[in-house]
Amino acid sequence: MEPGLVEGLLADQSCAVLVLAGDRLLVRADAAGSPGVALLAPGSLPADLAGRGVTVYLGEDEAGRGYVALAVTAAEAGLAELAPLDRRGDPRVDRGGAPPVDRRGDPPAADGRLRWAGLREVGPLLDDAGAGLFTMALAVGNWHATHTHCARCGAPTDVVQAGWARMCPRCRAEHYPRTDPAVIMAVVDDRDRILLGRQASWPPRRYSTLAGFVEPGESLEAAVRREVAEEAHVEIGDVEYRGSQPWPFPSSLMLGFRAYALTTVVQADGVELAHARWWTRQEFEADVASRELMLPPRVSIARRLIEDWYGAPVEAADWAR
Repeated sequence: MEPGLVEGLLADQSCAVLVLAGDRLLVRADAAGSPGVALLAPGSLPADLAGRGVTVYLGEDEAGRGYVALAVTAAEAGLAELAPLDRRGDPRVDRGGAPPVDRRGDPPAADGRLRWAGLREVGPLLDDAGAGLFTMALAVGNWHATHTHCARCGAPTDVVQAGWARMCPRCRAEHYPRTDPAVIMAVVDDRDRILLGRQASWPPRRYSTLAGFVEPGESLEAAVRREVAEEAHVEIGDVEYRGSQPWPFPSSLMLGFRAYALTTVVQADGVELAHARWWTRQEFEADVASRELMLPPRVSIARRLIEDWYGAPVEAADWAR
C-alpha cells in the first residue's frame, strides 16, 4: 500500500466511508425500509468519532471511487458492549435468539433512517457489494481490536499499510490479519438422507450441518472425515468441495463440502454435539413445515449446503427469528 493512501482518500469528499462500531455497522434504510450500508462522505462523519479508531482501505469501484472503513469500539460509538465472540460464534445466537439491538447509540440523521446493525441481522438483506464490504470491514476491524500488541515482545503496535498490517516499533515485527480455515459439511448417505446435529447450548429444534476447524498439517478432506467421526461416529468416504464463505466471527473462512457416509449408525459425542440424526426428504419437509426443525439463517453457508442437498430454497423458521 502506498504511504498516505487513506489520508488522501479521506481528503476527497467523493470517498465512501463505512463506520463500524464493534461488530455493528452504520446502515441506512431506503424508502421501502430495506437496509443498505451507509456510505458517508468524510466531511459528514459523526463529530464525536473524529480522530478515533482505525481506518482501513477497502478498495475502489469501477468508477474509481475509494472505500474506507472507520472501525471504532462500541464504547467510542456510545453503544453497550456485546457478549464476546468465541470460536463458535455469537453465544446469544447459540441460545436460539437474535442478537439484541441497542438503539441508544444510534446517530442523529436528517432522514431518521441511520442506525447500527449487525451482520447477522442485515446480511441476508444487503446486496452483494454491501455484504462484501460489511464482511471485509468486520473481519479486519475484529483483528485490529484483538491484536493491539506485538506477539513477539508485547509492545503496542502501530497501524500501517492502510490498515492491513501492524508493526511493532520496538522489534520491527510485522503482523497481518489471520484467517482460520474451518470445514462445514452436508453429510449424506446412500439413501439420500442428510445428517444434521445440534449443540448442547441450542434449543431442541435447532439443527445444522456439522463443522469444525482445520488442525495444523491437516488437509481439508482429512478435517471433514475427522470432525464427522469425532462428533457423530460416522465414517466418511468421498468428499466433494461445494463452496466457501468468509465468516468474520471472528476470523474464519468456512469451506463447504458434501461428505458421503460409509456408515450410518450415529452416536453424538455429547461434547460438540448433544444430538444428531438422519432426515429423509419426506421427514425434512414435514419437520420444516411443522416448525419442528429450525434451520440455520439464510446468510450462512450451512443453509446453502442444506438447500444444495434438498435441491431448492427452503422456506423455514430460522435461528434469527
